[in-house]
Amino acid sequence: MPLYTEESLRRLLGPPREGMSLSLPRGARFSPAAQDFLNHWKVALSFSGESGPVATEARGAGAGSGWDRPGAFPVVLSGDAPRCALCGSGVRKKPEHLTQVDAGTFDAKNSPRIRFRGRMDSLNAWVMLTATRARAAGRPGLVSHLSTVAAYCREIMSAEYHLRPVAPIEVAGFDEAALRRATHDPEKELGVPHLAPSVEDDELLHWLNVLRTQVRETELVALDAFPPGSARELPDLARAVNRLSSAVYLLELLLVRGDYGPGGSP
Repeated sequence: MPLYTEESLRRLLGPPREGMSLSLPRGARFSPAAQDFLNHWKVALSFSGESGPVATEARGAGAGSGWDRPGAFPVVLSGDAPRCALCGSGVRKKPEHLTQVDAGTFDAKNSPRIRFRGRMDSLNAWVMLTATRARAAGRPGLVSHLSTVAAYCREIMSAEYHLRPVAPIEVAGFDEAALRRATHDPEKELGVPHLAPSVEDDELLHWLNVLRTQVRETELVALDAFPPGSARELPDLARAVNRLSSAVYLLELLLVRGDYGPGGSP
């Protein structure tokens, strides 16, 4: 089964245009960067032996959201040499004080955009750590939902790298609208009141609560990196991080309600 990278797709398609069509062999697979490229340009795929185009999202890691898949290194380097954002010259060999912002640019390691990227990397690690605690506590349902949260962290990082819109979030069967309703009025929507964790609560609730605070801090870094009203503004990116905070709070509420088994509350 052939594996297509973003670079190989660009060679096949030439200058990309939204809605282009592409025919590939049956069983073709795509790197994460290639999948992002296909989704961004809404490329209509057809495969040998199939009668019509196939939505690119259906060729991801599985059913549901195209971003909800295992992690993989997403960066594919190709084309002209990236340029330094500080001096404007081409960069063939990365100097120690610079890091690659995207396929076309290097910038200082302490630039706001790189700070945000590092914060998202830390947040993803916190999600994974919390998931290991859930696994040790025998809560496979919570592990699965945290895996989706981790995948959405990677979706945000991919969107930031490619400067594209972030896909809508969906966690535990809650889309963005349902997530907002449940976390704004949990007593009405879920049958549990807003949470005020205490020292008597399940340890997992505290892990989730710490994770939620990490997401909120990440949102502040996102607003610093992409200030509202500036040329760098990416409103849907900050919004996606905000919704991620709601998603973690939802998992707290579901834990207390008992969706993941006994022990969610004292």
